[in-house]
Amino acid sequence: MKRIAVIRIRGSIGVKGDIKDTLAMLRLKNKNSCVIIKNSPAHVGMLRKVKDYVTWGEIDEKTMFQLLKVRGKIVGSKNLSEEYLREKLKSSIEGFTKEFFEFRKELKDIPGLKLYFRLKPPTGGFERKGVKYPFSLGGVLGYRKDKINNMIIKML
Repeated sequence: MKRIAVIRIRGSIGVKGDIKDTLAMLRLKNKNSCVIIKNSPAHVGMLRKVKDYVTWGEIDEKTMFQLLKVRGKIVGSKNLSEEYLREKLKSSIEGFTKEFFEFRKELKDIPGLKLYFRLKPPTGGFERKGVKYPFSLGGVLGYRKDKINNMIIKML
């Protein structure tokens, strides 16, 4: 089983109520926000429902490390630091990332960590056809396998 990174691409104007509720359950309230979830059948069903508003794919260890280091926030809008992790978990960001991908740790195990990441719009813009077309047709939306890592790096 792998970890899936989900990024909300489109805003909330004109969104149906059930889709808005599903996005809220995924903790994707704003544009350009990202969450990391397990690849379970329940989550995949939720992703299929909101496929016209998000993009997702399998995240790798290197990108997860960068995401935690650059965009990890603790309560009070402070950056997640090595010192904080050593104090609370007795491990570094690299060590936590490794245990996270071995399913021995979860993001909620870090006290005070916000379970979503706020990203910037991607440098260089979105793909050619923009935010209204699926990835398979040259747009941004939907499932993009491991190419999600490139998108996240562009958005850091």
